[in-house]
Amino acid sequence: MSKFTNTPDQRIAFRLSPVAAGCAVFVSALAGSAFAQEATTTSAAQGAPVQSVVVTGIRRGIEAAISVKKNNDSIVEAISAEDIGKLPDQSIAESIARLPGVTAQRSGGRASAVSIRGMSPDFSTALLNGREQVSTGDSRGVEFDQYPAELLSGVVIYKTPDGALVGQGLSGTVDLQTVRPLDFGTRTMAANYRREKNGVGTNSEGNGNRFSVSYIDQFANRTFGVALGFARLEGTSGETTKFESWGTGEAQFNGATVKVPYNGFNAFTNQEEQTRDGAMAVLQYRPSRDFNSTLDVFYSKYDRNKVTYGFQAPLNDSWVAADNAYDRAGQLVNPVIAGGSATSGAFNNVRAVIRNDAEKSKDDMLSVGWNTKFRVSPVWTAQADLSYNEAKRDGRNTETYAGTASGVFDTIKFTAGSHTFVPGLNYTDRNAIKLTDVQGWGGADIQAGYTKAPMVEDKIKALRFSAKRDLPEGLFFSNVDLGLNYSDRSKQREFTEALLAVKGGGRFASVAIPGTGVGQAGDTGIMVPTFDAVANMNALYDLKQKLHPDIFNKDWIVDEQITTAFAKMNIDSKLGGMPLRGAVGLQVVRTEQESTAYSVNKSGGTSDATRPVAPFTDGTSYTDVLPSANFILDVADQQSLRLSVSKIMARPTMNDMRASNGFGVDSQKGIYTGSGGNPRLDPFRAKGLDLSYEAYWDNKAYASVAGFYKKLDTYIVTTSRAFDFTPFITAGTQVLPSKIGEFTAPINGSGGNIKGLEATVSLPLNMVAGFLDGFGVVANGALTKSSVSLPDTAEGGSGNMPLPGLSEKVGSLTLYYEKAGFSARVADRYRSDFIGEVSSFTGDRTPTYIAAEKIVDLQLGYEFQSGPLKNLSFNLSVNNLNNAKFVRYRKTKDNVIEEVTYGKTILFGVNYKM
Repeated sequence: MSKFTNTPDQRIAFRLSPVAAGCAVFVSALAGSAFAQEATTTSAAQGAPVQSVVVTGIRRGIEAAISVKKNNDSIVEAISAEDIGKLPDQSIAESIARLPGVTAQRSGGRASAVSIRGMSPDFSTALLNGREQVSTGDSRGVEFDQYPAELLSGVVIYKTPDGALVGQGLSGTVDLQTVRPLDFGTRTMAANYRREKNGVGTNSEGNGNRFSVSYIDQFANRTFGVALGFARLEGTSGETTKFESWGTGEAQFNGATVKVPYNGFNAFTNQEEQTRDGAMAVLQYRPSRDFNSTLDVFYSKYDRNKVTYGFQAPLNDSWVAADNAYDRAGQLVNPVIAGGSATSGAFNNVRAVIRNDAEKSKDDMLSVGWNTKFRVSPVWTAQADLSYNEAKRDGRNTETYAGTASGVFDTIKFTAGSHTFVPGLNYTDRNAIKLTDVQGWGGADIQAGYTKAPMVEDKIKALRFSAKRDLPEGLFFSNVDLGLNYSDRSKQREFTEALLAVKGGGRFASVAIPGTGVGQAGDTGIMVPTFDAVANMNALYDLKQKLHPDIFNKDWIVDEQITTAFAKMNIDSKLGGMPLRGAVGLQVVRTEQESTAYSVNKSGGTSDATRPVAPFTDGTSYTDVLPSANFILDVADQQSLRLSVSKIMARPTMNDMRASNGFGVDSQKGIYTGSGGNPRLDPFRAKGLDLSYEAYWDNKAYASVAGFYKKLDTYIVTTSRAFDFTPFITAGTQVLPSKIGEFTAPINGSGGNIKGLEATVSLPLNMVAGFLDGFGVVANGALTKSSVSLPDTAEGGSGNMPLPGLSEKVGSLTLYYEKAGFSARVADRYRSDFIGEVSSFTGDRTPTYIAAEKIVDLQLGYEFQSGPLKNLSFNLSVNNLNNAKFVRYRKTKDNVIEEVTYGKTILFGVNYKM
């Protein structure tokens, strides 16, 4: 398996992806007057004709989004370029998260992963101009902070299927759209600069810059158009603090059992440098109304370097054995006890670990698409689309450990409910605190630090042909669209890992911490020594590649070949004398999937480093027939009743589909046992029912109420089952009487349902009273519930947990004012508690409980309306105005395990368009 580098006979090597060259430019939706693409009922990649409208400011952005929602065959939510451009969002996810029934999980203080209607990001898909996008993550969920908002003209979120839209998700589909230059009335050039100050309200503030430039033009009598754009983000964050509790526990004191607030804790301070370059180019050729060919390129490069220092303290570690060579069990001393609980006190025998870590990642994404649409007869049009999308992430994570000499312990005081701890030792004393193997985490190996290099590469190639025929007037259907799409996707993940040992030393060797830097570990008040772990690694440490069954099981390749035949018929008729429109569709999807990974015999060899390893390949194929119907009955003037019924699917997560496995012999049961992925998984399958009522006042205002119900016919869960181990058995495997044993892996289990209600209103207040001219409100809320109950696999979990991604209550409120060049907007978004995902210490994604959060953003601006400064505007924005914290907990909200403070982000910008 030559693609893998993590094999016993290979040396450790950390690869960095090359910097892709070449940028071009596009239009950032700037504050100020601009032409914008009006979204249509199908994606831009399908070549639907687009009308151009003149838009200015917040109000026009809202009206354009209303027009998209009103005219689409499916139930959708939309954002126009003006809506995005007027907001100082680092990524499109910040704006998407304000839409009804849509939420985002923050990472590093930024919205990144998006959930639709209470389901995790893996249940939705992301498209760019109608083409499926790959991901730098471990599975399918796209990280939207990879897409600069300045390079997009709009977003359409499909909540119900469209028969001609390929690559749809089970919960919804996010279609990101770029401009088409021939839809603009004239040459347009614009520039935008923003100065950023972040971490405001924390101990240390950061700063940065954002810059974008755009050029759109038309040539050859408006038959050829060009759109070019470039956007850059660079900056250093403020120091964010993170506190992780090891949970509550019980300790002995004077023969009695006492509840203690902390078994231990981690306290970290992080600072991140980031640089993101985004570029796009669109070339459009339209010599007549009967021929249109468009080539579009989108590129993004995102580099992040995070430095972390902190303090890990095992306090109530009664599990430590008496003969442990590194540590002793902590004992509760001098407690103040109330009601059987220690409200304050101290633990002795503490051997803390001082951490200085570094985390680097380089993400590159390239998307290229070529779409051509042409008329072959008065009633037939044909379309061809070729696309290629790739994404790659190269990372390197390094940990270093420091502490006291062997046999030297501390006593640390605590107070219940407080993050402030009082140590007895001075941890900034470099004579007493040295780099060493503090806790013996390497077992038989020396581990004075650890380093790993994760790599993810994802590629998809697609080819699509379709033809549409206009039907005679008077029929129930107005046209029929037939097509075929083929896509070939391959995703690969590799991990290379190594132990760090003090150079030239033994198990208890130590070396002085370089430099003189110090910093506070989180918000604990404990000061620790700091240094550059990466710059000093080669001088201080010897590296030994870590070979372990669990590391081999992180490496995998998943390949998918998907053929989709589709048909869509648009409705143009009447029902009971009322206009009836919409569409019915059918997709037949053939999936062939295969995974190649490692099979590890955990009972073979003499140690984890010598377990027999062999490549293993497995897979399956299946066919899904997915009908859909969207009906829109115009019950009154600009009032519609929508009904949608559909059969939908979502392919398994890539990590669940991996062929990785480890197995051995259970000597007590006398059978083979093991665990791993399942390349033979079928997809998640469901049936959907949606009903909504919408009332419009032209494109100025609307109100809607929607209900949805999804019956999940199957849901993938991890469980143990009887299994034939024949494919894993090799010549060196221990022979047992039966090859049937127990294997723990994801399987297609029973499903459940998810249902919800959504309500939205968008209203300019001059429709209520003339004196409120310029004011407006956009508000939405959603209530979602699910009967799905899954085994709790979150940290410290037991029993069952709710559906990942589900916040039962979601809401957003935006108040705005815009008149005579002045603009103001305050936006509040809320989501209740939910199960999200974070990276574990192994590098895998793991579920976790995340507390409810409410985030408030503010924007103020002014644009010159006339004179020599016309089209020049200034804006001031404050993100996370309320300094909302990111909080994780273990099962119950009173058992907080992580609390992160990001602070506010303030941006001041200037925009100019000509």
